[in-house]
Amino acid sequence: MPAKSRTYQPAKVRTALAGQTEALRAAVRQLCARPDAADLLERPAGLGEWRVRELLAHLAVQLDWVPAHLDDPLEGRPPLDLLRWVARVAESAPLLDAAAREHAAGGFGGGPAAVAAAFDRAADALLAALAGREVADPERRFEIRLGSMLLSDMLVTRLVETVVHADDLARALGPEPFPHDRQALAAVTRLLADALADRAPGGAVELRVPPYAVVQAVEGPRHTRGTPPNVVETDPLTWIRLAAGRTGWAAEVEAAAVSASGERSDLRAYLPLLG
Repeated sequence: MPAKSRTYQPAKVRTALAGQTEALRAAVRQLCARPDAADLLERPAGLGEWRVRELLAHLAVQLDWVPAHLDDPLEGRPPLDLLRWVARVAESAPLLDAAAREHAAGGFGGGPAAVAAAFDRAADALLAALAGREVADPERRFEIRLGSMLLSDMLVTRLVETVVHADDLARALGPEPFPHDRQALAAVTRLLADALADRAPGGAVELRVPPYAVVQAVEGPRHTRGTPPNVVETDPLTWIRLAAGRTGWAAEVEAAAVSASGERSDLRAYLPLLG
């Protein structure tokens, strides 16, 4: 049976998204204040042809998307839950790429001070929206090209965008990991673990991502008691990178960042999940 979408507490999601946004703002300000900031903005981001400049532009688009479209009229698009969003978000890649390039040539096309100011505007817009009554409405819906979501679920997708791309930014700029908001990291880890169970339903493999998630997946004999015969265990950031296609299964197993035991524990056929 396919996995069911987990319920996320809207107030905690808003708090986590605000915390992750402020952490990103601080990182961008720190980057743009460095003496070598102009050079760092031109550094490859490790995402196709994007530079760090395009990555920051994309992040700003993602932060600003909800406040910019909060009052758009609903068109009656088909319902879209979080697991279907994960499964289909790659369909939007060409549009997202175009938007990032457009913003990188516009407000994000100047020097470091201009980039920091443009990012601040996007962060301020989202934080103001999160403080408003409209996003607290449990029945409020929000439409994107892929379908109609609960606005509270749409905010969870912003957690995915900010966590995944904050990690991209940290890896592009140096060895220091990004200081993610703990609740944001937890929510994204759980959603992507659930997405594996949705893509590969079953109970033959237990995926453990301590301290945030445990799910069973992959068709085969279901574990009921004792130690499961097929176990995969990894840390949250490694799991997120695997799910987002930022790293490969074999490399992480070889590096001992992933522990995989049992004949069914190889998950590479189901990854990445975000496309």
